[in-house]
Amino acid sequence: MNVPANVAKSSVLASVIFWGIILSSEFDLDITPFVLLSYIPIFLCVLIIIVGSICPFFWSAKGDIYTKTQVFKMCFPYYTVVVFGLCCFGIYASNYDLYFTAFFISAYITTSQSWVWFAKEDTK
Repeated sequence: MNVPANVAKSSVLASVIFWGIILSSEFDLDITPFVLLSYIPIFLCVLIIIVGSICPFFWSAKGDIYTKTQVFKMCFPYYTVVVFGLCCFGIYASNYDLYFTAFFISAYITTSQSWVWFAKEDTK
């Protein structure tokens, strides 16, 4: 399981989605330094979420009982439903604030894609 590569790809994906949503709504050149500096906290959030909520599913299936594909098919639908509900609640609780909405949308899409990347890794 290649966690560093997955975290790196997911961080880039989350940054692009987050800033794509924000910059499509309000474009300002003064915000450019924040776009670059925001990669650090986005990376840390992605790392914590992936290691804390996705990796345990795959780590628990290291034996010969389950493959990564079986773990994906068994756990991903439930994980997605729960995360979707939490993200919708977060957006609603923030009164549809642009930054919180961008955060929760990028978090949902990134975690879903991260599951796919973990499931598609070669098992050798």
